[in-house]
Amino acid sequence: MLIWIPVDKADEKEAKVVPQFEAKQWALVDFDAGEVQSVKFFQSRDELGGEWVDFAILINKYENYMDFMNEGMMVLCVREEETIEEVMEAFKFKELDEIGL
Repeated sequence: MLIWIPVDKADEKEAKVVPQFEAKQWALVDFDAGEVQSVKFFQSRDELGGEWVDFAILINKYENYMDFMNEGMMVLCVREEETIEEVMEAFKFKELDEIGL
């Protein structure tokens, strides 16, 4: 499955989750069989070219999430996780909060 995360830089180990309007990069995480398979970085979500993405992970529940939901994504938000690794560990154990209607 594919997961979008707005981050402050294109560094898999050091990038931190940020609000969408502050995102310098969008991390696209390929998560399969309980493991991160790959992480790719994009300047914007549009660069992906319409490929199906399953989840978006945002920094809090007050962010604009309707665009993601309209595209068919489930939207989650972090609790205290900051890095991609921490977020994916929380995702793996269902420790992220669901946003939505």
